[in-house]
Amino acid sequence: MTPVAKKKIVAKEEILEFMRRKAYRPLTVAELARVFLPEGKGLDAFKRLLREMEEEGLIYQTRAARYGLPEQFNLVVGRIEGHSKGYAFLIPDKEGIPDVFIGPGNLYGAMHNDRVAVRLLPPGKGKTREGEVVRILKRGNRRAVGTLRKKRRFAVVIPDDPRLGADIVVPRGRLTGAKDGDKVVVEFTAYPAPRTPPEGRVVEVLGPPDAPGMDLLVLSRRYDLPDEFPAKVLREAEAIPAEIPPAELRGRRDLRSWPVITIDGEDAKDLDDAVSLTVNADGTYLLGVHIADVGYYVCEGSALDREALKRGTSVYMPGRVIPMLPPRLSNGICSLNPQEDRLSFSVAMAVDPEGVVRDYEIFPSVIRSRARMTYTAVYRLLEGDPEVAGQYRELAEMIGRMRDLCLILRRRRLASGAIDFNLPETKVELDDLGRPVAVYRAPRTVAEQIIEEFMLLANETVARHAAALELPFIYRIHPQPDAEKVAALEDLLAGFGYGARGLTRLEPASFQAVLDAVAGKPEERLINMVMLRSMKQARYAPERTAHFGLASEYYTHFTSPIRRYPDLFIHRVLREALLGKLSEKRAAELSARAVYAAAVSSERERVAMEAEREATELKKVAFMQDKIGNVYPGFVSGVTAWGFYVELENTVEGLVHVRTLTDDFYVYDERSYTLTGRNTGKSYRLGDPVRVRVIRASVEDRLVEFELCTEG
Repeated sequence: MTPVAKKKIVAKEEILEFMRRKAYRPLTVAELARVFLPEGKGLDAFKRLLREMEEEGLIYQTRAARYGLPEQFNLVVGRIEGHSKGYAFLIPDKEGIPDVFIGPGNLYGAMHNDRVAVRLLPPGKGKTREGEVVRILKRGNRRAVGTLRKKRRFAVVIPDDPRLGADIVVPRGRLTGAKDGDKVVVEFTAYPAPRTPPEGRVVEVLGPPDAPGMDLLVLSRRYDLPDEFPAKVLREAEAIPAEIPPAELRGRRDLRSWPVITIDGEDAKDLDDAVSLTVNADGTYLLGVHIADVGYYVCEGSALDREALKRGTSVYMPGRVIPMLPPRLSNGICSLNPQEDRLSFSVAMAVDPEGVVRDYEIFPSVIRSRARMTYTAVYRLLEGDPEVAGQYRELAEMIGRMRDLCLILRRRRLASGAIDFNLPETKVELDDLGRPVAVYRAPRTVAEQIIEEFMLLANETVARHAAALELPFIYRIHPQPDAEKVAALEDLLAGFGYGARGLTRLEPASFQAVLDAVAGKPEERLINMVMLRSMKQARYAPERTAHFGLASEYYTHFTSPIRRYPDLFIHRVLREALLGKLSEKRAAELSARAVYAAAVSSERERVAMEAEREATELKKVAFMQDKIGNVYPGFVSGVTAWGFYVELENTVEGLVHVRTLTDDFYVYDERSYTLTGRNTGKSYRLGDPVRVRVIRASVEDRLVEFELCTEG
């Protein structure tokens, strides 16, 4: 083979490009070195690079010590998604590759969240691809949380996360004083092998499972969500002056005379966005979106910055927030509190009556919020509540205009093909001991829509600006949905009589047309939910591609730097671009940082979403524990071979197990999502209204169980 041109540093992409050539055959380290290091210098660094690429799953080394791309050896690299029944699925790194089923006997010691290389097995009778783990690239679990049970000669920790599989054996000398039944954190000292269970040692005793606040404490440990900030981070936060230096004000646009307000939920403390609206002489709206200038306080490379990147995002559980930044910043200095001067980054947009941005400016500013309004107050004001109208008399006209512009922007966005899911958010209210006292659907009014539409427009405007200037950036992208899941969705729609909907063309407008067709129908909630499940998860990326759900070619996250790291990163990029400091060298440095920050932020976002979802579900189950025997109306929200799930009006979901259906033998039809009685022909399908009685609510199993109730 012809040696490539000599370079001081060999890049990963060079090696990958070389291996992608049709003529490539797996080579040893020595053979690759002759290609990339013709003078023989830098061999140790080259070997380290190959090992790093192997750990990342970019390349694979055979038993004969030859390197190639995973696909050249019939391998797929990705993350293990475990299941409580012992099997698992591989979630491939590369988009467009279907998940791979891995039976219990083919895991070979791999656990939930591990990164692995999987060899594809010959196709079987079913459609699902199957594989076997051939190499564990990186362990996904350093620790686990569970319940300690003492045996005669040792103890075991039963993991709270059933996807981890086997119990963890703990020798008697490694219990750290834990008592039988305690919730503990155990650190793995040996991972499982085909016939050997995992072992570990107790590193933290959390306490009895029924202790107040234990449920969320356990969750935070399970998801590795830090309770406290390192001392160095807190010292940096404390050292930041609360007052704005006069010199800093001179370098900013002074917007303290603008009618700026914040609109948030009642319990919000980290107020990172504010809005203002006036009308220009030419009849266009002057919409101001003003975002906390966190980048001024959190310097690149500081302890605050490193900790923020490590966390990636704030995590919001019922009754508890795990912030990305220390409270002194998130709730204090950076928060856009009313009647206080605050540094901000503003996007001022001239929007015409059709909702088109005719002109815009992006600049650092100083603002002074006139009021800290809530969604409830704004809604009541717009509905004509005299008490609220009197309280906010000076702002009423502007808020009315905000509603008008919001509806204009919303109509334009939906007309362009954006998908607008109508799925309620669950609100959980807790008492002083963290016990749930109310669970209900949070309303989505025009007040929430005002902030949603204004933030969407600002994010899109900033993304277009960055793309036009070719700035090193982090975009928010949303890939097209999986074709197989979309085909299954069309089958479901056909079952409801909607016929072929053309979703397989993968155009956002087609999906919104379905949502419009089912609006107000009994099956609306169900089809919204199934359609959402067919979508891929949005993520952060340094390269711009379209956002499918928003039907937008340009999108980013700019509006929440207090609670999201990508927003903080791009604030820095915008500031440097405005100051003209983006040299070619600096741009290359920021581009490299963007790659890493986007990957970390996407991963931490996924973890945060899982933790938040599980915390809410946990509180829902706890709320139902004293409701045993109560009867509620609901609808069938899921159908499986072992029964069907029913969702109540308050969004609590529970299982009607097939064993409780004693009037017949019920058979599951996967295509129609139905359970049908073999003799009676009676069926239960998605969307069916039912009445159920609560028979069990287990926080430990994360499960509410119902039985059908036929009494009036």
